[in-house]
Amino acid sequence: MSARQYPKIETYDGYLYIILHEIENRPDQHCFWTHDIDFFLGPTYLVTVHDGDSRSIVDLRHHATRNTKILGEGPVALFHRIVDAMVDYYRPEVEKLEERLDQLEEAIFSDPTPALARQILDEKHEVASLRRIITPQRDVIARLARRDFVDISTEMAFRFRDIYDHLVRIADDALIFHDRITGMLDAHLSNTSNRLNEVMKVLTIVSTIFMPLTLLTGAFGMNVPLPRFPGSDAAQFWWLAGISLVVIVVMLALFRRKRWI
Repeated sequence: MSARQYPKIETYDGYLYIILHEIENRPDQHCFWTHDIDFFLGPTYLVTVHDGDSRSIVDLRHHATRNTKILGEGPVALFHRIVDAMVDYYRPEVEKLEERLDQLEEAIFSDPTPALARQILDEKHEVASLRRIITPQRDVIARLARRDFVDISTEMAFRFRDIYDHLVRIADDALIFHDRITGMLDAHLSNTSNRLNEVMKVLTIVSTIFMPLTLLTGAFGMNVPLPRFPGSDAAQFWWLAGISLVVIVVMLALFRRKRWI
């Protein structure tokens, strides 16, 4: 979020001072980037102060050149048009975020990788940035919709209420995204833990199978007289190999019966 000031509205002698943030998603920075726009709203004027270009104000300028009636609606109506355009730009960025969350949810179970945890945390940072933007913005518009200021007519209050409803829906979406990401992170960690348990189970089974084989070969490999199996010296190897194979088969059958594998 912009480091300047949070969205707010203050009343002064003869005008309203309003700070709102225009949103622009920058996926390479993993956050919702905003720049603040300062509004000075008076009975007969509207002054905006901002760094760089504002898409909302540029759009209004283009519309005003084609429709001269827009400028005749008054400063409050102009301010409403700018804010309405700003909120309209929020929805596409929120939808892009939702699409990325859908892709992450599919990847957690279809193609889990260690890098997924980092991607999930990056998206969590984006949702936190979105909530920091939307919440104070919603509160500012709510005061305009409630007619907390005499400069706002009843008709304009209804118009601001429509913008407020849009911001409420976006705020609700941000809360849902936060819960989804929390669940995704838990599912990814659980999935990783289960995969690790599967690997450890296989290694444990292999180690358990080789324990009696190690005992058998170690005993018959000692340089001391031991009972011999029937046959020549070369036949002793095949006896041990056969016994080892039987032990492996019996242990695997036992593990399968116990549902360990």
